[in-house]
Amino acid sequence: MHPILSQWRSLLWYVLAWEIAGAALAWVLVLIDAGSWIAALLFAVPALGAYSFIILSAYYVCRAYPLTNRKLPNMIFIFGAASLLSAVCWVGLCLLINSFSLYIDVSWAGIVVTPQLAVFLFFMASLVYLVSLLTHDLFIAMENIRDAELKKAAAQLFARDAELQVLRSQINPHFLFNSLNSISALTTIDASAARAMVIALSDFFRKSVAISAHSKITLAQELELCEHYLAIEKNRFGDHLKTAIDIDQGCLVGKVPPMFLQPLVENAIKHGISNMLNGGTVTILSRLHESWLYIAISNPTDSQPSAASGTATGLRNLKERFHNLYGERARVSWQLSQAIFRVEIIIPFEYA
Repeated sequence: MHPILSQWRSLLWYVLAWEIAGAALAWVLVLIDAGSWIAALLFAVPALGAYSFIILSAYYVCRAYPLTNRKLPNMIFIFGAASLLSAVCWVGLCLLINSFSLYIDVSWAGIVVTPQLAVFLFFMASLVYLVSLLTHDLFIAMENIRDAELKKAAAQLFARDAELQVLRSQINPHFLFNSLNSISALTTIDASAARAMVIALSDFFRKSVAISAHSKITLAQELELCEHYLAIEKNRFGDHLKTAIDIDQGCLVGKVPPMFLQPLVENAIKHGISNMLNGGTVTILSRLHESWLYIAISNPTDSQPSAASGTATGLRNLKERFHNLYGERARVSWQLSQAIFRVEIIIPFEYA
């Protein structure tokens, strides 16, 4: 269905505009002495009111012959034929309306349709229909752009949901296995510590499921998830794992994508702390600078990477994720300097 016909308000405005055009045509007819004002209005208003619906067929012509499939000679032929056919139909309708007005045989009805006036009406109708074809082409192009944007938004939403599903499934299975093994070992040595670790593990998974249901959360919520994770890992590594969290208070209310920080902390432990004889400190730093949120995660690491070192695939995926969310406004970088591996993230600051 034509978009105008599907909305009553649009249809009323459309018909009103054509009735105003009918009054303008009546004025022209009066100027050329084709009839009185009443006769001209009785002729022009119904005639253009009917033509307003003939014009709508241009939408279906453009739909049936998409812009991407057109060749210039064929387009000239089809558009020209459609314009001429619509003009013939309309002039025939005009003559029928006028014949009926003359048939009732009253002084105030019917106009004088000369051959010159018929030719004028014919060419006017052809030109208006041709303009309508071009206008509908533009309208359909805008409609296609809007549909493409909606599809893109839907695809991005689907991709975000898929991404979060992957994040849920990619919580390192080794982390879970190691945690369960640690709990098993603690049950015979320190039952209260084993119980605390079970609670920390359940809190971590409950929190990860809760926050992944949102497109963005506060940095405070993301840090809370990391604290649950670190509580578990500290039970495994003991004094070998230390943390230093330095967050400006203003940063805590900033919005961030969920589950971006925990994988970075996990990498810091897996590829850094676990390989150090004396362990080390994972540092999480965040600062607010004007309208930008700065976050950095650093950890000591072996200056000579081993064969078990990561391939930075996770970091590249994270960079792509931030690019999809913020475009060129986001920056994700990492570097190894003086046996310290550091990941830095800069994104626009958004209040929760």
